[in-house]
Amino acid sequence: MTTVHKLPTELALNANNAGKHNHQLSLRRVLGPTFVLGLAVVVMFAVYVLLGSYTVTIPDFFKIVINHLTGGEKIPGASFIVMEHKLPRAVVGTMIGIAFGLAGALFQTMLRNPLASPDIIGISYGASAAAVTAIVIFGASGAVVSGAALGGALGVAAIIYAISRGGSGAGGGSRGNAAGNRLILAGVGIAAALHAVVNFLMTRADIRTAADALIWLNGSLNSATWDRAGVLAVSLLVLIPAVIALAGPLRILELGDDAAAGLGIKVNAARLGLVLTAVGLAAVATAAAGPVAFVAFLAGPIARRLVRKPSLPASALTGALIVLLADFFASNIAPVILDGTVLPVGVITGALGAPFLLWLLVTSNRKEA
Repeated sequence: MTTVHKLPTELALNANNAGKHNHQLSLRRVLGPTFVLGLAVVVMFAVYVLLGSYTVTIPDFFKIVINHLTGGEKIPGASFIVMEHKLPRAVVGTMIGIAFGLAGALFQTMLRNPLASPDIIGISYGASAAAVTAIVIFGASGAVVSGAALGGALGVAAIIYAISRGGSGAGGGSRGNAAGNRLILAGVGIAAALHAVVNFLMTRADIRTAADALIWLNGSLNSATWDRAGVLAVSLLVLIPAVIALAGPLRILELGDDAAAGLGIKVNAARLGLVLTAVGLAAVATAAAGPVAFVAFLAGPIARRLVRKPSLPASALTGALIVLLADFFASNIAPVILDGTVLPVGVITGALGAPFLLWLLVTSNRKEA
């Protein structure tokens, strides 16, 4: 028998071809579900605008939009409903879903913990406490409340990050994990304290002010306007490129701090950049619509189960889909079921998030067993 010996060059070429083939398969597995998610967001956006308690035909929708942009004749009633209510609400809902989805995925991937979302680690509570303080004590409304929420989220994030950095060094996997655990624990503790502050302020407010604050606390798209959509769009145009730039270091940080440092990543700088970007995304979304519960928490794990791996684009699209679905249900289906009661979108997402959290804990316990 004749033994065939492959040359090292041939072996290297075969290995390279196999690596390219595996990479292409991996891309197909990710891009396929991500494309389906994107298509689902487009379809849900169209359903949101065209259907519901007031329906609009596709030709009328394009006529309304074109006439609005060109100064043409308006359709009485329909033009106002589409251009001042349905369309800005859908646009704002999509953008806050993208922002919350990305913020949650960044925290969860960086800290390698599915519980590490802005809802749970205190950032949303920081925004809530600042906004309720502005409403109850200073009688603020509109943009002032949004600004207070933005400042509160950023301030609490700075406190949490400072606490989590205490006693940690420049690198090392165990130190990095300890810092991540401290960040989550500090966030949970601060969230509990801020929750008490919010409850105290609500007891001191008159019934009308408390009702306004409660709507904001639940998360609502009732205040969606084109001005608010413009602010969100500008914010995302700044923050999404930062997410893209940090996506590479984020993947390497998943290997652990030691491995990331060995591969040339500046661990502390990368983690600080990721925290600032994630906090910025959560803060601008919360300032626009209030702390819409559990969107940041739900988007990442759901996207991971669809794509079979962590994916920032899939998480962003999942967040947008959750918000559009939840608000469509809250605005159009809930009133039929609840005898005319229109619910804030945060009530629906909160109702979805609680059982999902319990399911996540149960499945985690089974895997550990």
